[in-house]
Amino acid sequence: MQKPVPQLGPNSAAFETLPLVKPTGFREYDARWWFGLPPVSAVETDGKPKKKNPDPEINLLGIQALGLGLGTLIHEMGVRPRIVTGHDYRFYSLSIKQALTLGLMEAGCEVLDIGLALSPMAYFAQFALEAPAVAMVTASHNDNGWTGVKMGVEPPLTFGPEEMGRLKKIVLEGAFAPRGGGALRRIEGFGEAYLDDVTKGVRLSRPIKVVAACGNGAAGAFAPEALRRIGAEVIPLDAELDWTFPRYNPNPEDKNMLAAMAEAVKATGAELCLGFDGDGDRCGVVDDEGHEIFADKIGVLLARDMAAQYPGATFVVDVKSTGIYAIDPELKQHQAKTIYWKTGHSYIKRKTNEVHALAGFEKSGHFFLRPPLGRGYDDGIVAGIAVLTMLDRKQGKRLSDLKRTLPLSFTSPTMSPHCDDELKYGIVEAVVAEYQKQLAMGGMILGRRITDVNIVNGARVTLADGSWVLVRASSNKPELVVVTESVSSADDMRALFHQEVKPRLARFPEVGAYNQEC
Repeated sequence: MQKPVPQLGPNSAAFETLPLVKPTGFREYDARWWFGLPPVSAVETDGKPKKKNPDPEINLLGIQALGLGLGTLIHEMGVRPRIVTGHDYRFYSLSIKQALTLGLMEAGCEVLDIGLALSPMAYFAQFALEAPAVAMVTASHNDNGWTGVKMGVEPPLTFGPEEMGRLKKIVLEGAFAPRGGGALRRIEGFGEAYLDDVTKGVRLSRPIKVVAACGNGAAGAFAPEALRRIGAEVIPLDAELDWTFPRYNPNPEDKNMLAAMAEAVKATGAELCLGFDGDGDRCGVVDDEGHEIFADKIGVLLARDMAAQYPGATFVVDVKSTGIYAIDPELKQHQAKTIYWKTGHSYIKRKTNEVHALAGFEKSGHFFLRPPLGRGYDDGIVAGIAVLTMLDRKQGKRLSDLKRTLPLSFTSPTMSPHCDDELKYGIVEAVVAEYQKQLAMGGMILGRRITDVNIVNGARVTLADGSWVLVRASSNKPELVVVTESVSSADDMRALFHQEVKPRLARFPEVGAYNQEC
């Protein structure tokens, strides 16, 4: 195959002839590109010109090159060239997977195709089908038009920066090593095997009434059925597969999805709503009163439940997560230990397994349960089942009651100002340096001394009262990530953003508009 090119105009012979791969699509722990949307009318129904979609960052030949590069890397790493593939529910995902499969086969890989799937289904297939490698085609929670691939060769782990860096070099330099022996085997009915596995040995003592929100993504084909099998009374919400995502993007951090989840709880009298993202590896929670409980605080509740059963357990959480883990009396009572680590499913997954933690929690809704609770990878359905079984053990208590037992804190939503991929890391480096200088000089933020600057992933700046702010680069979108948390009030949490972080970032003209603000 020819060496990929970084840019091509669509609607050209070259676009149909050459592999297109934009270099920035290779992220820290997976790959994401803008693939494009189907052709539409040039004008809206009101007669106004329609906004032009961005040019594609990858084409099908580029995806084939990615598969050939991944297969080349698998051989280079000395791993058995047997790989699981699956795809999420978007109109182009099957085509992406087929192009990827061609490249993998050209590299001499045996491809086991499990069909329409969730990312955790593909991870489970590595164990069930004895395949060391995985390539799951998904754009996760990204908007329609995006595509990507989550990859790994060592279950339950996925690629990190080192493997992604090597893959990027192979693909962009065209350093492919085609070979014979490639094959394709379709695995029929694998969804049933997955459902059997995640529900095995789990039975609620009562039929907890739960809304299962799926955002019209692939989780709709699996999540409601899984919850029914453990004895829950399930009310599906947007569980019909529809790649246009007509109501909202399948993202349990999206405010429109959360509003729909809250409305469904109030309308049905359900005890909670579980929301699943586009590829089913994340879970969001709305309680019986219709209030969102951020995933990091659900993690604290789960950690309490787990630590009571397994005293002395270690937990890994990402730097976006609440500081409650470090101060919670119940966790201290059970000698639990918490490690704050880099944000990103691959980082938390790797660290959780490296330190033999019982579980890992990420604020975005990734939950990683290790033996005896899980296999160590992120699975939104397994996480949802864990929430239901926790609630089942708390006979007579509602989720809102459990939330009120947590130490007081006020946490912002995850705010994401636009910043080009080529620029975001340099800006974060500058912000880190500023905060480190402030710390060294005994600096203050809104009247409180800076006591720590954790730079494991951007800058998490902790103040003397335990409040904190975070600025980091997104690993999978052209954005920065901002979170603030106050231990005193919601007004103070907002002040930390509007009076501290936002003015600091406003000094950089490269930082654009925010997706939302607190």
